Amino acid sequence: MKMRKGAFLLLLAAGMLSNVNVNAQSDMEDQKTDEQVVDHDKKAKLIEDAELASELFVENSTNLSELMDKAAGYVIFPNVGKGAYILGGAAGNGVLFENGKVAGFAEMRQLDVGLQIGGQAYRQIILFQTENELNKFKEGNYKLSGNASAVVINKGKAKAVEFNNGRAIATMPKAGAMVEVSVGGQKFDYSDQ
Repeated sequence: MKMRKGAFLLLLAAGMLSNVNVNAQSDMEDQKTDEQVVDHDKKAKLIEDAELASELFVENSTNLSELMDKAAGYVIFPNVGKGAYILGGAAGNGVLFENGKVAGFAEMRQLDVGLQIGGQAYRQIILFQTENELNKFKEGNYKLSGNASAVVINKGKAKAVEFNNGRAIATMPKAGAMVEVSVGGQKFDYSDQ
């Protein structure tokens, strides 16, 4: 009798543990699904913002539309935030386009040291002139050297953008007051959709 009672309690405990495990796994799957929905919503918003930024860049540049058509691909960072007080930094998320279609997502980081004060929000586009330069970006850990420069495009003041060292870079201030937007030292990570 004691043996049956012990076996019964053991089976009961095993059943309860498996039920807890199934419920925990189900909760994790629900949480994963919720995270995927949030991630999808964030990506959809980022794509929408990048497409709007693309339109603004084209409207305010004399030749950017033509360069975008010729480029192997381009990445648009619609919302880059930069802040500085001697030591500065910038960060933003972007969308990579190939043949006018979303190819993947990028993250930009930058750390600056030097005399600087202020904060700024801006948009940035990098066009890759060749497949080779585009592939370097897609490999991840892409960097812009300290001497990299960007054309600053202001609304209502059309400017031309040109390829230099296999890429063309343009920025467009959104808000804030900073003397210039420096792109040197920016680092990028990339992931496919």
